[in-house]
Amino acid sequence: MQRIIFTNARGQYVELKSSAPFLLQSIDGLGDVDADIQTQKAPFQDGSTYIDSVLQERAISLEIAILATDKASILQKRQFLASVFNPKLGKGILRYENGTTVREIEAVPDGVPTFPSGKDNRGPVFQKAMVHLVCPEPFWHDSFYTSRQMSFLMGGLSFPLFLNSRFSQRSFKRIFQNTGDVPTPVNIVFYGPAVNPIIKNNTAGEFIRVNRELSETDKLIIDTTFGKKSVVIEDENGVQTNVFNWIDLESSFFQLQVGDNELEYNSNNDSTKSRVIISYKNRYLSV
Repeated sequence: MQRIIFTNARGQYVELKSSAPFLLQSIDGLGDVDADIQTQKAPFQDGSTYIDSVLQERAISLEIAILATDKASILQKRQFLASVFNPKLGKGILRYENGTTVREIEAVPDGVPTFPSGKDNRGPVFQKAMVHLVCPEPFWHDSFYTSRQMSFLMGGLSFPLFLNSRFSQRSFKRIFQNTGDVPTPVNIVFYGPAVNPIIKNNTAGEFIRVNRELSETDKLIIDTTFGKKSVVIEDENGVQTNVFNWIDLESSFFQLQVGDNELEYNSNNDSTKSRVIISYKNRYLSV
């Protein structure tokens, strides 16, 4: 059984399912998204050279039947539906459930809901409605974050014959699995103390390093989401400071590749109190 829940930016929501008052009659756009094939062509080349495929926005259409006991209730529910699907509020969250699968996607109403006239579309106790949504990012997401703390490893080399010291290396390392259809951004939280902390995606050969010292009460938060990239330090009072300019110039805001990813954390501080938590949502092309 399908169920749709749309929640707007004000927190208002409407539930569409196989029963009154908002009966979901059909939904289009769960899987079909156009792709823009990127190619380049050299002089005298037959055909072209493939570069990449870029997905377009996702369009979703909902056909709804409003059911009530009288005309006054119909008008009230029409007004409520228009209020929830208010395009002036910007992005909301569309949640899809079918009994075994739960997915979410950000969506913007593409206009005010349509309430068609005619005896087949309107009556004393029913009213049909059409809602059109545009999803700027076409991927469906898990409804929850996968969040894991990186484990602590220690190893080292001793040189007792030549030096009265020990060189050791401490690092956090763990395998993270992206079970979605496409790479997904990550949210990284470092808990100090740390000096010049670095997180590596050994699978992708990429890293993010922040040339900054963290105290034991500091928290470094990195978001690698396209269009929302950020690097901030939060102190013990919850005050955040933008430290984007402290990013190492060779760093890249990597994503988890599809499948297994080995992530590793290191710091110039040898403390065992440091913790790193990685959070992400798997992304899918369809439901």
